[in-house]
Amino acid sequence: MRIGILTSGGDCPGLNAVIRGAVLNGIKTYDHEFVGFQDGWRGVVEGDVVDLPRQRVRGISKQGGTIIGTSRTNPFEGELGGPQNITATLERLGIDAVIAVGGEGTLAAAKRLTDAGLKIVGVPKTIDNDLDATDYTFGFDTAVQIATEAIDRLRTTGESHHRCMVAEVMGRHVGWIALHSGMAAGAHAILMPEQSVPMEQVAQWVREAHERGRAPLVVVAEGWVPQDTDEAYSDRGLDSFGRPRLGGIGDRVALGIEEATGIESRATVLGHIQRGGVPTAYDRVLATRLGMASVDAVSDHAWGNMVALRGTNIYRVPFQAALNNLKRVPQHRYDEAAILFG
Repeated sequence: MRIGILTSGGDCPGLNAVIRGAVLNGIKTYDHEFVGFQDGWRGVVEGDVVDLPRQRVRGISKQGGTIIGTSRTNPFEGELGGPQNITATLERLGIDAVIAVGGEGTLAAAKRLTDAGLKIVGVPKTIDNDLDATDYTFGFDTAVQIATEAIDRLRTTGESHHRCMVAEVMGRHVGWIALHSGMAAGAHAILMPEQSVPMEQVAQWVREAHERGRAPLVVVAEGWVPQDTDEAYSDRGLDSFGRPRLGGIGDRVALGIEEATGIESRATVLGHIQRGGVPTAYDRVLATRLGMASVDAVSDHAWGNMVALRGTNIYRVPFQAALNNLKRVPQHRYDEAAILFG
């Protein structure tokens, strides 16, 4: 078979490991051929592909980003989009099946195309770890590691100046990165979208830490909504999908803490640095296994399914299992972390 691979949506540490795992397993086990669609669904729609022989993927599992590029293109828009046009493009290129690597938006598009008769298998990708159909997604472990290292550095400057330091991390709808990096770094408060906490409570946690002679440390997810507030903070308009561009809640939290406590407070937004650099060993292994498993699914004609991690094993689940149901931080995980606040 001749298989096309695409990486879509936000970039994520581990994408290259997925590509390498798929290509090596496909060539060595099944004698498949591979091409990469350039820049996600754009390459599918426009028929922009690059060959992926074995030598092209040599040594790429340790590289960040994706060697075939990514974008947020909607495959149903434009003159060349839609199932019929894409089917014609794949036939012209001699591509028998597609492996789509992406998050909920990518998988939703893949499901629609599969329902229309295209042969697609998915690999879940979200740095926020918010897809419900898999225990973990690659890129999450790397983001947590990067955030933890950055927060550790903020702690030392906070202690030197007796300040409260606020670290804003990724997390539009869920607080997994905030929870894990905050617990790892010993934060005195962790603020996440799943828990609407009043600023008075945040200020109290900060006071308690400060009164013990500590430099208070607060970790906040970008999508956190304080109690008595209707929506996540955004002052940068909308993105290409019509969603608010989040970012800046950390500054507002720092300002609120300083006004309520009199403790000098500073905020740092980690932003895209969490997506960059080389993936951790865990993410390299997980991404490689998912890439290999996706080729097995293609070879078994398991169209409309994605590969997923359950425990330590890789399974196949329908696209629908990953859609419209975010994996949120459960209450007991937050309660566990909250014991350490203040």
